[in-house]
Amino acid sequence: MSTYLQSSEGKFIPATKRPDGTWRKARRVKDGYVPQEEVPLYESKGKQFVAQRQAGVPPGMCPLVAAESKKEREKQERTRAKKQEKDTVRQSKVPTPVGRVMPPSTCPPLKVNQQPSGSRDINAISKALEDSLKLDGTQDQDPAKQLKKLRKKIREIEQIESRIQAGEQKKLEKDQLDKVKKKSEILRQIQALETEPRS
Repeated sequence: MSTYLQSSEGKFIPATKRPDGTWRKARRVKDGYVPQEEVPLYESKGKQFVAQRQAGVPPGMCPLVAAESKKEREKQERTRAKKQEKDTVRQSKVPTPVGRVMPPSTCPPLKVNQQPSGSRDINAISKALEDSLKLDGTQDQDPAKQLKKLRKKIREIEQIESRIQAGEQKKLEKDQLDKVKKKSEILRQIQALETEPRS
């Protein structure tokens, strides 16, 4: 950086002494002149984009906003880490129950069919929801569309059955088995829709 001196003639660079002892003349500087060493290097858009990506700021985002969001994210991560540490400390402090262990021969056998009451409630609710969804779905649609869908399902079931009879497919997947099992129900629905008077 060169320092400019001000005189009545304008700005100028003062005279300096060379290493060999001779003096450089003072040079006058025009207004708005920027010395070559102070001119910033040209960067293409591509280089600017890469530099911005390395800085971690998304293109077009204000660096101040990015810095604020980064601080918030770090703060949240710190609090999350503290919570996890506290949880691990609490879990390590909880004493494990030390009692007598019964040998496997004296333990009463568990019944396989027995389910906890919570899972029974969940099963009942899911079945009720499934039934209500079936009813709602069939009533809202146009009967012609319903027939078309049901006939398509029947065609798919018949294709699966023909593949089984031809020996092309020996083992059925779970969804295929479910489809085949629902054949009689689908046929009943088709019959009901066909006999239902159209308005």
